[in-house]
Amino acid sequence: MSIKELEKYNNFKCACGKIHNFSSKVITGYDILDKIPETCDEYCANNIFLLCDKNTFKAAGEKVIQILKSAGKQVTEYIYNDEKVVPDEVSVGKAVLNFNSDCDVIIGVGSGVINDIGKIVANVSNKPYFIVATAPSMDGYAAAGSSMERGGVKTTVKSKAPDVIIGDFNVLKDAPLNMMLSGLGDMLAKYVALCEWNIAKIIVGEYYCDEIASLVRIALDKCVSNADKLMSRDAQAVQAVFEGLIICGAAMEYAGISRPASGVEHYISHIIDMRSVALGTPNESHGIQCAIGTLYALKMYERLKNIVPDKEKAKKFVQEYEYSAHKEFLKKFLGKTAETLIALEKKEGKYSVTTHEKRLEIIINNWGNIISVIEEKMPSYEEILAVWKKLGGPVSLSEIGIDEKLFPEIFIATKDIRDKYVLSFLAWDLGETDTLLKEM
Repeated sequence: MSIKELEKYNNFKCACGKIHNFSSKVITGYDILDKIPETCDEYCANNIFLLCDKNTFKAAGEKVIQILKSAGKQVTEYIYNDEKVVPDEVSVGKAVLNFNSDCDVIIGVGSGVINDIGKIVANVSNKPYFIVATAPSMDGYAAAGSSMERGGVKTTVKSKAPDVIIGDFNVLKDAPLNMMLSGLGDMLAKYVALCEWNIAKIIVGEYYCDEIASLVRIALDKCVSNADKLMSRDAQAVQAVFEGLIICGAAMEYAGISRPASGVEHYISHIIDMRSVALGTPNESHGIQCAIGTLYALKMYERLKNIVPDKEKAKKFVQEYEYSAHKEFLKKFLGKTAETLIALEKKEGKYSVTTHEKRLEIIINNWGNIISVIEEKMPSYEEILAVWKKLGGPVSLSEIGIDEKLFPEIFIATKDIRDKYVLSFLAWDLGETDTLLKEM
């Protein structure tokens, strides 16, 4: 599966019932930055606003500016001077205050944060947006939303998908090694994500597409088969990770949901980030947290396969469950970010005895199918541990500065993030959360 093959899925009438579309043009290859003026011409763009930080300026921004000016383009650039650009109102405000409203196109040069800010500025200004990628670090390049901190709360803000994504492998292979590791970690997370998407189809009737799932799995397998060469900056391995991340972004757009790319492992990362924003606790890059979350999830799924659902035990657990106490736990554990989660439950009512009974009946009647999905779609904990350890990736919370004893609480909080059916809620439905968390 290559980036070019994505084109055949545009306006693709799928067996799932949807017509799939991917709105971004993707340009990848070696020494392709020189093609940027030509791409600008396709948008009749002569006046450019370029956004980057001091690191991405060195990585590619300076060269892009020179190429554009040599081609006769007018360039206004804003370069963040911060040691670390935080995705919040202040950083967005700086971009807006320095924005050239007369520009024809906005070009971001960077990865996660720069791209998220660029997409917001492009959305509010209604300008075309290009992103020149500087690291194969996350799957959000193609996403139509931006991950931001707003009012001290981590949230996804509606923005726009880039019109053009440019990935020069000569730039990408020189990215910091921890960013490459993060990109692979985000890809490894797809094993859990795809499995949970299938399980959610069975239990809650969620939309699911075999074609999309297959696209992601092919890209994932290609990443894993090249993983051992990634830390040596092997061009083929870097290409596999970057293209895999773009394919996952396309898969989310095809599906109209994040399911093909994220599950409980992403929610483990989100809870860590929410605590970091609200309480100042440690965190790591998103992809590395997702890889650690994937390892924990795989270990718990192996335990889940040994469980025999007990209907009476599950019903008793839910009937005696004190949601009021759980709300207090969320407030203490997540600070003010908990209010968003609590408000979501008011709308969903997923903790109600009635909705639980319906799900439990489906779970028990389909338990064999659920276990088959896990066995068919999920690699073993040991397999992924071996891949990740070989690259020197951290395998536990303690290795990224987080107390290992907090994991049970992190896991319990994951079921409250969004209306997505993940392992933590399946464990709750079965009344088996403690069983999965024993000695974790």
